[in-house]
Amino acid sequence: MLSAVLTKRLSPEFTLDVAFTAPAGITILFGASGSGKTTILRCLSGLTRPDAGRIIVGPRALFDAGAGIDVPVQQRRVGYVFQLTGLFPHMSIERNLEYGLGHLAAEERRERVRSVAHSFRITSLLARRSSQVSGGERQRAALARALVTDPSILLLDEPLSALDHAIQSRIMEDLRRWNEAHRIPIVYVTHGHREVFALGERVVVVENGRLLAAGSPHEVLDHPVHGGLASVAGFENIFDAVVLERRERAGTMQCRLGDFTTELEVPLNQTQVGQTIQVAIRAGDILVANHEATGVSARNIIPGIVADLTSQGVTMVASIDAGPRFIVHLTPGGAESLKLHRGDPVWLIIKTYSCRIVAE
Repeated sequence: MLSAVLTKRLSPEFTLDVAFTAPAGITILFGASGSGKTTILRCLSGLTRPDAGRIIVGPRALFDAGAGIDVPVQQRRVGYVFQLTGLFPHMSIERNLEYGLGHLAAEERRERVRSVAHSFRITSLLARRSSQVSGGERQRAALARALVTDPSILLLDEPLSALDHAIQSRIMEDLRRWNEAHRIPIVYVTHGHREVFALGERVVVVENGRLLAAGSPHEVLDHPVHGGLASVAGFENIFDAVVLERRERAGTMQCRLGDFTTELEVPLNQTQVGQTIQVAIRAGDILVANHEATGVSARNIIPGIVADLTSQGVTMVASIDAGPRFIVHLTPGGAESLKLHRGDPVWLIIKTYSCRIVAE
């Protein structure tokens, strides 16, 4: 178990002030760029000294400002992998893996290298230099080098962000399998939702140096408790709304969005008629039709006009003027089949339970 209470003033405008735990397994540090995630890792590793707080791994204190404890970096038994691997290009993969094992007997070094190389499927690469292998293979080697030293915790700072999804998936699977066998605290920094749900057993959300939420990915990111967290969690549509009607038997409420006439049915909560709420909807949870839909179970069918349509990688992003602006994600094939163009009339189809009610 890792337990950390950290305070670090980085500038007059930014102070890191967080407290969290990371049990054995993978804990995701999630948040936008500049939120303080990498600073947390640097404090845990000893590369940055907190102004106050403590860092405990199992029974061992790595840092305790009150007790005057600050264990040197090289004695912390912390593995650290960056986005850039930091492998020595003039050395073979095997020599890179052996680099931190000079204190061990030759046979034990060889056994450790063989074991971790097998776990990350790089046995056939050991004789090659790091400059002679692919980006995905270098990242596997970097993970292996961090783990061959038998660390008490592993810190990963966006190690897969430069790789394509197929390679990411294979490395994630190897890391999950290694973790099942060794069960040390792994703190994994990312701002990608895909990695949170693919890897994380627990997620800690950080914004502007503060802890926003902690829990399972489903609890935290699928059911955000306030608008700030919803935005970080990938809900592209967040609207102010007024409750018009409560339907106790149906388990729903009818709301009006902002100052518009547009209405939306949302799940029932404790909010009373006339009170305001915020409603969050993911862009990928909204369907688009080029004619008014009938005979569907979704309760929200909202007319609108295509205000904008752009391509972002493999996703088509539509901005729909339905009073308030809705952001909708479509596949290129879906957009093509609907023959969407700016100015076209469309209907948005939104399930009631795709609408999350969040606090402001």
